[in-house]
Amino acid sequence: MSGQPLPSLVTRPQRLLREGLLAAAARHPDKVAVIVEGRPYRYRELLVSAQILANRLQAEGVERGDRVAIYMDNTWPCVVSVYAVLLAGGVFMVVNPQTKADKLRYVLSDSEAKVLLTDWHLAGVFSDVVADVASLRALIVSGQRPERAPSAMPVRDFDEVLATETPLQAPVEVVPNDLAALIYTSGSTGDPKGVMQTHQSMVFAAWSLIEYLRLSERDRLMLVLPLAFDYGLYQLLMSVKLGATLVVERSFTFPAKIYQRMHEEAVTVFPAVPTIFAMMAASHRKQPLHFPSVTRITNTAAALPEALLPELREMFPNALIYKMYGLTECKRVSYLEPELVEAKPGSVGKAIPGTEVFLVKESGERAGPGEEGILHVRGPHIMLGYWRKPEQSARMLRPGDLPGERVLCTHDLFRMDEEGFLYFVGRTDDIVKTRGEKVSPIEVENVLQAMEGVQEAAVLGVADAILGQALVALVVPRDGAVLDERRIRKHCLAHLENFMVPQQVFIVEALPKSANGKIDKKRIKAERGWE
Repeated sequence: MSGQPLPSLVTRPQRLLREGLLAAAARHPDKVAVIVEGRPYRYRELLVSAQILANRLQAEGVERGDRVAIYMDNTWPCVVSVYAVLLAGGVFMVVNPQTKADKLRYVLSDSEAKVLLTDWHLAGVFSDVVADVASLRALIVSGQRPERAPSAMPVRDFDEVLATETPLQAPVEVVPNDLAALIYTSGSTGDPKGVMQTHQSMVFAAWSLIEYLRLSERDRLMLVLPLAFDYGLYQLLMSVKLGATLVVERSFTFPAKIYQRMHEEAVTVFPAVPTIFAMMAASHRKQPLHFPSVTRITNTAAALPEALLPELREMFPNALIYKMYGLTECKRVSYLEPELVEAKPGSVGKAIPGTEVFLVKESGERAGPGEEGILHVRGPHIMLGYWRKPEQSARMLRPGDLPGERVLCTHDLFRMDEEGFLYFVGRTDDIVKTRGEKVSPIEVENVLQAMEGVQEAAVLGVADAILGQALVALVVPRDGAVLDERRIRKHCLAHLENFMVPQQVFIVEALPKSANGKIDKKRIKAERGWE
């Protein structure tokens, strides 16, 4: 031994996702880490709470690499749960609280989740699911327990665990290429796919984002996006890695409350999607909004309409505006420097720091300036693959130029100008991107076709200036059945997340078919002028 002291938690490189919390709590334990619906929680409190819950997870049998599902709203328990799973050596999965029973059952069973962390107000969904998931050993639930509670397995109260149990003494040993998270996203087959992200890939992505967004520990980030959405999740991960402060709200359902919170907490970073910015612009036209503390606003999921830019500049007079493009399989692909928003209209910029992108034509050759091609991505941030789906993984992860290397094929069509700036052209697969979320038309069609009186259905994505794409359904009734849009949408709301419910439903006598008998969606779009 050289006799030199070991590096402290503050100076040690962050190789694992959980080490951001360890470093921030060591550096400034009394700083506010998160403000959840107006209530502040300090870094020391976050660390100790996560250590206590991690100890309970171990007691419930969670071992290194085991999957733990977090089916919660944007709450203090949800934030604690993410870091508790990491400290216990597990793999966390944040499941959208809008998820209905069938999909929840699939995700829990597919991942072989060992513990479910959830909220009692979601008991109407998870109560009938947990008994069907053989891998589940325990439930840890926050909030007010209802009279009817699931009895299929042990249930522990989240607050009671934090109040009465002891912290984990040391994090479970893992290495950077162990899995940190499974992020479930819609698949072209209709079943969700678990995107496998390692500690290494997520730590790299977080620091790359921090770098180009020019973030620091002085920032106060606003979170109104669900933590189940990787765009929302990374606001938490980046904030904690920096030792910054995250202002957390459940959603953007009550904009006036959000606006008030932004002023009260002097928010400096506001991430959103075009639907939120459009709602804000509409409010601004009625009664001017003004957020001088915000120095950066970010947009992804769908293109930010150029028409919104003047109003965004009025609402956020001191903010840099970042346009970005990404997908769950690598978190983020590109960003446009805010100083170039006017100079490069329509562009989503260049590759994020530490990564590389290129376009490939149908011929297999690299596309030149102005030529269209499929976007491919190189870098440490690309996924390991889809959980237990080797064929779908192989479709997305292609051999690279280096022996043994795999690059991510996005299946999205782009062109690149002579300066290397990217411009989105369109998708080449059937997945629809709406409201910042991926939707599999097959998944929606399966729900529609399970409805009494439905003969067949087709679901398509139609270009929309705000949503990116709007979901549209065409439904053919069975002989003698009477269907209407209201009943169909009600059926969808009962079985699908809100963002998966079609914006419009058309009742039609028949759907056009191709020569092999499949529904011809290209012809539908052409006939209806949706191309």
